[in-house]
Amino acid sequence: MKIVVQRVKNASVKIDDRIYSQINAGMLILFCAEKGDTEDKLNWMANKVMSLRIFEDENGKMNKSIKDINGDILVVSQFTLAADCKKGTRPSFDNAENPDAAKNLYEKFLNILKEDGINIKTGVFAAMMDVSLVNDGPVTFVIEK
Repeated sequence: MKIVVQRVKNASVKIDDRIYSQINAGMLILFCAEKGDTEDKLNWMANKVMSLRIFEDENGKMNKSIKDINGDILVVSQFTLAADCKKGTRPSFDNAENPDAAKNLYEKFLNILKEDGINIKTGVFAAMMDVSLVNDGPVTFVIEK
C-alpha cells in the first residue's frame, strides 16, 4: 500500500469539467492498493495519516495533526503509484491490486478516517479526474506499508 500525503491550503477534484469535491486547509491523499495488501496494513496506514504531525504549531514547527487543526482530507484513488519504472520506458502495473479488491480497500480506508470524525471528501474510484491543489510548504510525504 502506498499513499502520497500533501499538506494543502486547498484542493479539489473535477470530473467532466465540474467540481466533484473540494476542501480547504488539510491533506490531499493519493491512495494506492497493491497486491498483498491487508486490512492490518490499511488500519496502520489510516492511523498513521490521522496522527501524522505535519501542521505547524504556534512556533512554526510541524507539531500538529489533522485532528489538532480540525482540517479536511481529500482522498483520491491512484493506482499509478504501484507503477514499476525500473525496466524500459513503459511503466508496469503488475503490482497494482485488482480493481474490485482495490476499491474495497479504498472504501474501508475512507470509512476508518470518517469514523474518527474527520471531514472526508473523495474523488470517484477509477474515474478520470482533474486534481488541483495548492501545496502548503510544499510539504509532501510518501508512505508505504
